[in-house]
Amino acid sequence: MDDFDVVVAGGGAAGLNAALVLARARRRVAVIDAGDPRNAPAAHMQGFLSRDGMAPARLLEEGRAEVAGYGAEIVAERAERIEAGFAVHLASGRTLHARRVLVATGLRDELPDVPGLRERWARDVLHCPYCHGYEVRDRPLGILGTPHLGLLLPQWSADVVFFPHRTELSADERERLLARGVHIADGEVAGLVVDGDALRGVELADGRVVPREVLFVGPRFVPRDDLLAGLGCATGEDGWVRTDPTGRTSVPGVWAAGNVVDPRAQAVTAAGMGSAAAIALNADLVEEDVRRAVAAHRQVAGTLGAPASAG
Repeated sequence: MDDFDVVVAGGGAAGLNAALVLARARRRVAVIDAGDPRNAPAAHMQGFLSRDGMAPARLLEEGRAEVAGYGAEIVAERAERIEAGFAVHLASGRTLHARRVLVATGLRDELPDVPGLRERWARDVLHCPYCHGYEVRDRPLGILGTPHLGLLLPQWSADVVFFPHRTELSADERERLLARGVHIADGEVAGLVVDGDALRGVELADGRVVPREVLFVGPRFVPRDDLLAGLGCATGEDGWVRTDPTGRTSVPGVWAAGNVVDPRAQAVTAAGMGSAAAIALNADLVEEDVRRAVAAHRQVAGTLGAPASAG
């Protein structure tokens, strides 16, 4: 049957952890997993207690096995749209019906238009010092156009160069960077210099090449929130879907967790968000179950208490 208590759209850390908690609560759960996680290019993840250094693909593989072991269904497809009610339409034409839905479809990283960035992404072009800083400590680091990273990265290396590229630095920003010991290489970045399948430097438009082994970039985070938008979930002034602390959206019965609503969430954070959402979802379902049980109880009690008809 394709009827579920909860359908989870998205099989990353948030979605799988939510499904794990719900399945252990003996809810009928399906996880729709399109198989294109944001962290797929990364060789490892860090800062996740007991999972530090684990390959993201392995985390998801083990997570799917755990969730399936409790009876949840893993559906290797893409959710195309969700109708109120809730009918979850998949790319294959299959439709799942749910009492509640959780959307955990993540985000995509939109990189600056600089030749070579995408090809080196998650290898020696990185975005998160907390995820990768320790692994590249004490190496020649660069930052492309993101001043706050320039202030942060000297914690990991004394050799840091900031490339403003097309970012206009204020006098205060420039002073703060220089005070932190960060060198500033003015001029537009033309591309990356790669040799032997490794980053060797950053080339400027005037032909200068600044030797660097790692380049940090602040991508534009774009939520994969089409399913939430289609349901009419309210957004904040920043354009991101609003939720309460449990992940509840403005639409009754719809929750969201992970990077689809929080661009700062790392894998461990997203997993926690999934757990919180699952507990809230189950509580909401319990309330509905109780209302139905009370209505049925009253109907039976009323029938038993009714006087027998005169024959």
